[in-house]
Amino acid sequence: MQGADVNSKTLAAHLRVDQYGDFRLTEAVRPAPGVPVVPRQGYRREIYRDGKADLRVPVLACSVSRESLFDLFLTLLEPLGPVVDVVLETSHESESGSHHDLFRERIDLPVLASHLYDFEDLLLNDGCTGVAVIGVNGPMEVQFDEHKLLIVYARDLAPFETILKEAGLARDDSMKLITEGEHLHTTEPHFAADFEQLCYRLAVGEPAEHANW
Repeated sequence: MQGADVNSKTLAAHLRVDQYGDFRLTEAVRPAPGVPVVPRQGYRREIYRDGKADLRVPVLACSVSRESLFDLFLTLLEPLGPVVDVVLETSHESESGSHHDLFRERIDLPVLASHLYDFEDLLLNDGCTGVAVIGVNGPMEVQFDEHKLLIVYARDLAPFETILKEAGLARDDSMKLITEGEHLHTTEPHFAADFEQLCYRLAVGEPAEHANW
């Protein structure tokens, strides 16, 4: 029991660490003890490949410090156009770690942004909530995932990369993301209710099979 108590205290102390150098984490996720991947700010370019669909899509994967994260996410939505589709993702009440998606077609981007602002705490600090915003006029998607990474899929990444550079993010294609090492998600009981309220605000529903590529 004594050893378990020490381990519990060690883990609790580790979970309280929310800053590595200049990089500040939200409350949603922590690297595992031992810090297999040290979080830092930056982005990398890569290619998403789906062999079954013979699909190759350029990707920007971004790690952003907490104080800039939410505003940068909203700025990255601007190239998607004035009307978008949105997917809310949740792993609340999921024992397997899988997430459940809820879909809303065609919402004005300013309206969506206003609702997201009202739920900034949920989106930043709940390790069981994510959102994806999808362009309706072309194959583009911006994800703000459960790990609080920003992921952009687009045939033309140039407008998104310009936004990242203007925000001071440096490109480093060798950068490792927190998802590439052991990590821990955290949540709070009230976030499940907050997520349900966001679903109500956005009038999301069960998704049909949705592909924009």
